[in-house]
Amino acid sequence: MEITVPLIDGLLPDKYGKYAPASDIKNGKPIISFPIKLSDVPESTKSIAFTFTDPDSIPVCGFEWIHWTVANISPKQLEIPENFSQNAPDSVAQGKNSSASKLVGDNDEELKTGYNGPYPPDATHAYVLKVYALDSVLDIQEGFWMNELIHKMDGHIIDSEKIDLPSRA
Repeated sequence: MEITVPLIDGLLPDKYGKYAPASDIKNGKPIISFPIKLSDVPESTKSIAFTFTDPDSIPVCGFEWIHWTVANISPKQLEIPENFSQNAPDSVAQGKNSSASKLVGDNDEELKTGYNGPYPPDATHAYVLKVYALDSVLDIQEGFWMNELIHKMDGHIIDSEKIDLPSRA
């Protein structure tokens, strides 16, 4: 399986992160998700899931920030368009991001599920997009936690791939 995300000078375009236009930021969080293109997905795939996290956030906040988790994407949808997070079909389930954490204290319910774009405070961070081809559609509901996704995928992963997506501070 192969993942392609358009980068500019090796970085995630500014419009999907910290330097997005003010109209695309809500309460300090970028809300327009980036496009993703998948290829060489195994023929036996029944659904696609992915996680988008920031391991470089660990020294900053003490944990790997979850920016976006998605399950039950049709394997026929190999091009995930810009702003998919806000326009995903009802068959797709999106999970909570780290803004939902009690440790963060974000009170905006709309920002706790779906895409919460990169906002590196200290330096360029290498965000990690992991895509999973699964042999089933998962029994998982909108607003799941990432650990629930990981447990539900156990024993159902046909293929997986990851790509680092740097975003500038």
